[in-house]
Parts: sequence; structure tokens; C-alpha cells
Amino acid sequence: MGILHDDLVIIRKSEKEGDPSVITINCPDKTGLGCDLCRVILFFGLSIVRGDVSTDGKWCYLVFWVIGNSETRWNLLKTRLVEVCPSCSFTSSISFYRSELRPPRPPEVFLLTFCCYDRRGLLHDVTRVLCDLELTIKKVKVSTTPDGKVMDLFFITDTREALHTNERRDETFDYLRVVLGEAIISCDLEKVDSEITACSQASSFLPSAITEDEFGMEMSDELPSGSLTSSNVSIVMDNSLSPGHTLVQIICQDHKALLYDIMRTFKDYNIQISYGRFSTRQKGNCEIDLFIVQSDGKKVVDPSKQKSLTSRLRLELLRPLRVAVVSRGPDTELLVANPVEISNKGRPLVFHDITLALTMLSTGIFSAEIGRHMIGDREWEVYRVLLDEGDGSCVPRKKIQEGVWKMLMGWE
Repeated sequence: MGILHDDLVIIRKSEKEGDPSVITINCPDKTGLGCDLCRVILFFGLSIVRGDVSTDGKWCYLVFWVIGNSETRWNLLKTRLVEVCPSCSFTSSISFYRSELRPPRPPEVFLLTFCCYDRRGLLHDVTRVLCDLELTIKKVKVSTTPDGKVMDLFFITDTREALHTNERRDETFDYLRVVLGEAIISCDLEKVDSEITACSQASSFLPSAITEDEFGMEMSDELPSGSLTSSNVSIVMDNSLSPGHTLVQIICQDHKALLYDIMRTFKDYNIQISYGRFSTRQKGNCEIDLFIVQSDGKKVVDPSKQKSLTSRLRLELLRPLRVAVVSRGPDTELLVANPVEISNKGRPLVFHDITLALTMLSTGIFSAEIGRHMIGDREWEVYRVLLDEGDGSCVPRKKIQEGVWKMLMGWE
């Protein structure tokens, strides 16, 4: 008998506050499945404290121990995880995963425009509402007028693919009215075509000092002076302990989305994890053991491939994101770069965490934009935030940089 749909994902919520809940996933396998599942878990604001993964190349079994909160929408999380699992047969025989012949259809893009009176923390409140509604922010342009009004343009896609319906649009407006209150002046939502989306692209110019230093992809023995990084990372690859797999052993400091960063790297390299174990230890240290094979089912024995994979893993674990605060004429600009997967997805909730960090630092936002940029041989999602320093409560740049970094890493 095949696996029932409800049994693809089983969530056992913790009985005691602070204890981890357990997510069990039993489904057909595909390369990159672990990355896709970790991305969904991260989108729901959960932290993975332990994980076990095993597969025979056709069927996989994954268990994640996660820490949530009272606002976690477990039923919706289960639905989203099931949607990520490859399709399987519900007849008497099991149909193993087969790659789709056609690429997925790109999601429809909508333009959310609203005008309202400005206040501290406004942008974060709106961003949080959009995240709660499962609306993904693709691009944003925020501007403040001299008379204290803001005009915000959000280019968004809908995880539920229902934003074209009146019911979904009304739900979005209702949520926004609650958070904006009497400050709202106007609000509109419309579908846009690719030409309008292309015209909304962020400025293609990035400061050379940023692209060459803070966002540089080349790893050396020492990272750029003054850069923000995690603690030291140890990565060992061994082909002697398994007849059919390469063992990758990683010891590093825990941070938000750590497992996602690892899985994303393997997905980009088309590496499959046959068995893996992840656990956090005292003082925030993590130990990860992964038995991997290449797309051809063989070990990673080529020294150049081993070096390339090890270097990329080390870089992603030391600096999964890039954060810099620079001068833009007389103003101060915050820049955050988020690497984009080959599948064209970036880490979720980055803009949410940026706005939350700035709110906690009592730092206003004058304007903001999100755009995609090719830096080196990779595409990056770059967040550019022009800080509002007009009220005289200027926070030191170093403190802003460190505060945003800690929030993005989950250390705040």
C-alpha cells in the first residue's frame, strides 16, 4: 500500500514550552529536497536544533526537531511541507519521484501600493503582515516625502496563488488597515506584467568597495578586515569510512538558517545527501555528519571538486549574508546581500529581519529597494536601505551593522 497523503508529513508538537516539536517527513526523494524543506521551515520562523536524514536515492525519511512559538501555524506549515514533497502515487503501488519535464510556471506578480503618514517601525509592521499572509516580497521601493508621508511600492507574489481573487485581496487590505490604522491614506493592489516589473529594477550601480570587499566571493586565509563573520568552521571530507559515500564532517557555530545554508550549497552543486545527522551542542556549537554522493551516484574523489565544495561550504557558514553600512553622499546606507539559489530563490524573511533590527535600534528608514545583481559568478539579492537620520538620534554605523548582522544570524 502507498503512503497516505496525511502521512507524508507528521508534526508532533511539544507538550512543554521550550521543548522542540518534531517534524517527520516520509516521501519520494529528489536532489535538493532537504534545502526546499529547510527553506519552508525557516519561512515559518522556526529554528532547527537537530536533524536526521536518510535516503536510498528513491525514497527518503527526514526528521527535524524544531523550536517554534505560540504563534506558529502548524497546520499551514504541514500543508506547505507537503506541497514541497515530490508527488507520489496513492494506489496500491508506490511511484517513485520522477523529474518534471516542464519547468514550473513563474508566479504572478502583483503591485501593492499604499500611501500613509509615517511613523517609527511602520515598514517593519507592514513587512510582518505580508509575511503572515504568505506574500513574498520580490522588490520594494519606499520613499518618504518632506511632509511626513510615505509612498510604498511592494512587488509581491502569493504562495497561495490566490491574490487574483476578491476574497484574497480583501483579506490583504483588512490586515493592512489593522496595522496602519488611521494613518492610511490610500491602498491599491493590481497585477503587473513583466515589462512593468523589469522597469522597477533597482539601480544596477553598487559601490566598488562593496562588491570587491564586503561581497567578494573569493576566500583567502583571512577574511576582509572588519568584516562580520561567524566563528571558525572545520570541514573534513573523508572517502575511507564508507565504500560508496564521501563523509563530510562539519563543526561550526550555530546560526539562523544554518542547515538551510548547508543544504542550499549541496543543492547548487547537485550533490545528494544519502544520510545525515545534525545536532547542536553547548555554547551554540553544531556538529554535522553527512554522507554524500554526486549526481552520478559516485563519491567525490576529484581533489579540485573537493576543494571547491569545501571552500564554498566554509564561506557560506562563515558569511552566509553580507552586511555593510556605507556613506551615500551626506547620507548613510545599509546594504545586505543574500545569495540566490540556482533555482532563483533567496533566503526568506531577510527584509523582515532588517526592518525589525532597525526598529529595535530606533533607526528610521527613509527609502529602501530590493534588486538582483550579478556579483562575480553568482546572483545576489541586494537590499539597499537609506537610513533616516533627520531626527538627530543618530546611531553609530558600527552598531547598526552589528545589530542587523546579529538579527539576521539569530543571535539577537
